[in-house]
Amino acid sequence: MAKRINISQLKSKLRQIESKQRQAISKQNQAIRQHNQKVRSAVNKYNSAVRQYNARVRANRQRITNELNRLQTRTTVRYQVLHTSALTLNTAYQTLERHESEFENVPFGNQFLDLSERENANSLAVSNSLESEERQGAIGDEGELAGTVITDELRNISHDLDSRWRGALFSLSPRNPDAPRHFCTSAREIFIQILDHFAPDSSVLSRFQNCEKTDNGQPTRLWKIKHILVNAAIVSEQAADFVDEDVTNVLQLFRVFNDGTHGSAGTFEFAQLRAIKERVESGLVYLTTLCENATSP
Repeated sequence: MAKRINISQLKSKLRQIESKQRQAISKQNQAIRQHNQKVRSAVNKYNSAVRQYNARVRANRQRITNELNRLQTRTTVRYQVLHTSALTLNTAYQTLERHESEFENVPFGNQFLDLSERENANSLAVSNSLESEERQGAIGDEGELAGTVITDELRNISHDLDSRWRGALFSLSPRNPDAPRHFCTSAREIFIQILDHFAPDSSVLSRFQNCEKTDNGQPTRLWKIKHILVNAAIVSEQAADFVDEDVTNVLQLFRVFNDGTHGSAGTFEFAQLRAIKERVESGLVYLTTLCENATSP
């Protein structure tokens, strides 16, 4: 005898099935909406970062073009060593820029290129500032010379380096005849100690057994820089050459600073002292940022 079908129970089960289907569809649609929202948020964030990066790049490239034109069209050059160094650094950057595709898949690659571009612009700008015939006359706010954008970069390496930098800034005054010696000696030592901290001789010699050495048997600055860059996943001769040339450019600035104060060029005025300080400052931030992105000391 055929079993009778309970229509009410069947309808109830169908309603339950339909309810579960609606819930599943609703849940799936909600998940899709959340996913799409996350995708839109990520895309917007990425596009915002790209716009900001492109704005910085455009600004730096425009600065480079303007400063380079100014430097190349000068009819007289007082600080030939720095003038030549700035042009050499610009050439090193142009070489680096031609290899920018090599940095696309390196986590620190794009930031490295961005920072390097800014360094090149700063180098050209300070050379033009020192060559400028425009004299400010006014002393300016000496507190500005003692201020710094460097916060914890040096303190994270050692308190001594941070104190040395702030002491150098404290001495930087148009009225202080000993400012060049104190400032240059302290700043030069800071650069050396940063390289020695992040690229100890033993580590560099262990990695690069055939590297070039000084008369004392120590790795040269270029090979210390290569060691730091490798630790930051940047294996590039062009990158190492640019960083090495950037340090050279800052050191040449120290030479000009000393010669400018005690030589025939006369003393530097406030605007020029500020340009020198900001150039050294940017060089320190650049170098410490490279080191901070290294995976090991």
